[in-house]
Order: sequence, then C-alpha cells, then structure tokens
Amino acid sequence: MTDDVRDGARDAYEREVREQIAYYRARAGEYDEWFLRKGRYDHGPEANARWFDEVAEVARAVDALAPYGDVLELAAGTGLWTERLLRHATSVTAIDTSPEVLALNRQRVGAGRVRYIKADIFDWQPDRTYDVVFFSFWLSHVPPERFDAFWKLVRACLAPEGRAIFVDSRYSQQSTAVDHTLEGEQAITMTRRLNDGREYRIVKIYYQPEELARRLGSSGWEAHVSATPTFFLYGHASAV
Repeated sequence: MTDDVRDGARDAYEREVREQIAYYRARAGEYDEWFLRKGRYDHGPEANARWFDEVAEVARAVDALAPYGDVLELAAGTGLWTERLLRHATSVTAIDTSPEVLALNRQRVGAGRVRYIKADIFDWQPDRTYDVVFFSFWLSHVPPERFDAFWKLVRACLAPEGRAIFVDSRYSQQSTAVDHTLEGEQAITMTRRLNDGREYRIVKIYYQPEELARRLGSSGWEAHVSATPTFFLYGHASAV
C-alpha cells in the first residue's frame, strides 16, 4: 500500500468518525429503540425473544465479572449499562462525546455516584486510574488503525490488577434496523438511517471472538472473549 493510499484511507476514516459522532448525537432520542426492539428494530416475537434471552446472558456475564470499585465507562450512551454497573461499582465515571446521550444517561441513573465527562474518546486523556474500564458496543466503532492506540488508552486508565470488560455486536441482520443492510461480515463501515430518513456513514466492525482474543493477546493483553448464539460478544482483558 502506498503512502497516498494510506493517507486517503486515513482521511476517509476521519470523515466517518466525525460523521459517526454526528449520527449518535442525532440518534440520542432513538437509541433505546434498538436495545428495546421497538419501531424499526422490531424483528417479530421470535427474534425479539431470542434477543432478550441473549441480553440476559450478557448481563449475567457482566454481573459475574463483578465490576467493583471505581469504574470508567467509555461511550456510556443513554445509561443502559451505567445502570447495571452501579449495582456493583463504588463510583462510575461516564464518558461520551454526545451531550445529548449524557443528558439521557443522567435522567436514567441520576448523578449520585456518577461523574459525567463530555469528551471525544480519541482525544481524551485520563486524570486518574480505575479498577475497571467498561465499554459496550464501542469497540466495533473504533477504526482499525486506531485499535492499538485505543487499547493503549485503556491500559493507561487501569490501576494495577485492573480489568477491561466489554460487550459488542455479532454480525446479524436481525441486530440492526429492518431498513439497514449489512455490507458483509468483513466490511468495516456501514450506512445507518434515522427514523426521519437521514443517513450517516459510520465505522462498524464485527469481530469474531477468537480473532479478537488473538489480536489482544498479540498486543499484550490476556483476553477471554465469549459469544451468545446470534447477537453479542463479550469478554474481559487484563494487561500482562
């Protein structure tokens, strides 16, 4: 690959990251429809029941990993997972680039044990360390060339003996809206549509559990990655 090609690919990803931020800001009020299987995300009783069964499996796995102590939640979103983290954590620091979703997060969970920070994760630097770094449905939005830098940030955020815990999507047409078309399991971008029809191009990478564990291992992490039958992958990692 020539330098010009690499620079062109990098510029394209930068545009998509900016568009991704705009998309999630605009989507803030609609986001929970995806998780709750409403509107364009309703795939019928059978698929919805399978979705919620797998959500419960992932929730049990997160509970079993016991995210105690001081927890940093990256890309905290509307608080669906912040709420669960607070069952275990002493405190949660919730970071997101969207003020709209942070406002919804605050409405859902309150601010008693949550510190909210509006920041672009790609530019943010921690001012302390944490016992756990948690992120849900975020790693799939990290451009490939930023993967190592992102995990370097995670390492910098962790106290000694700290752990990263994560949840993300598997490749399934029934995971996304009925009017979205996935572009193949190896694609790294996709077009997302809002309820009003506006379209955005975002980064979306579907990792295989074994592939992700192997890549993290080669980057100096001891990682354990599991998957539900259809919709989710989840895991934890410690720096070695």
